[in-house]
Amino acid sequence: MEGQDRRNELTRILEETKEPVSGTELAKRLGVSRQVIVQDIALLRAVNKNILSTTKGYLIYKQEKQKVNRCFATRHTTEEIEDELNTIVDNGGKVLDVIVMHDLYGEISVDLIIKNRRDVADFVEKVKAKRTVPLKDLTNGTHLHTVEADSEEILDQIERALREKNYLVSTTSFGKE
Repeated sequence: MEGQDRRNELTRILEETKEPVSGTELAKRLGVSRQVIVQDIALLRAVNKNILSTTKGYLIYKQEKQKVNRCFATRHTTEEIEDELNTIVDNGGKVLDVIVMHDLYGEISVDLIIKNRRDVADFVEKVKAKRTVPLKDLTNGTHLHTVEADSEEILDQIERALREKNYLVSTTSFGKE
């Protein structure tokens, strides 16, 4: 399969699924190495394909028109990661990413796409299993999450819940898309 045909097929696979697909699975389905998939993803992103790389794999992110976003700056301990994320999803939010502003490297952003407690548990399990340092540890616990919800009222409820738990540092509204 030629490069452009493979990238078209890769796009089709990602557009037809609602869940992330791992690079290994994509490589297997397309008969190439995982590195070729990584290169193809980079090329597709360069032509404005909104492909996210999550801890579970790749997906094309399609935001529904009626959704709203808000960025929450939070601070907490590593032991409180699960509670912070559950607070957001339990109140109707979807955690799109985590962002830190590093003194040396600038903005570091990772797509999360966490929409329910199962996703939270999977994420926390991976952090523990890989014995990795969460990004928040690079900035003394302070980090940002872009949260998507069906309404401003839901985002307001998430903000109140995070404030009640003393996780909230500040917020920024992105408005309706």
